[in-house]
Amino acid sequence: MKNNIYYALIILFTVLSMPLRAAGFDEVAAVVSTTEVHVVDINLADIETLALLKGVGEKRAKAIVAYRESNGQFNSVDDLLNVKGVGEHTLQLNKGRIKL
Repeated sequence: MKNNIYYALIILFTVLSMPLRAAGFDEVAAVVSTTEVHVVDINLADIETLALLKGVGEKRAKAIVAYRESNGQFNSVDDLLNVKGVGEHTLQLNKGRIKL
């Protein structure tokens, strides 16, 4: 008899907690779906826009603009490796965020 009550309570708590778990998943999905990926044209972007890239702060953004002004437009995304302070890791973090 006691076992039946325990099983009934376990089933009851499991069933009642399902809507709570589902509500939590909806909140996470809403947060994920509102995240935007900013695509930056490295030949046109200003310092503030370049600083939005991962691993690129104001200092590296200034270096990118200075390189662009002295060497002309970038011909490929890999040309960013010629900018002091921009390495392979930073480039890989931003491959999907950079366009020419």
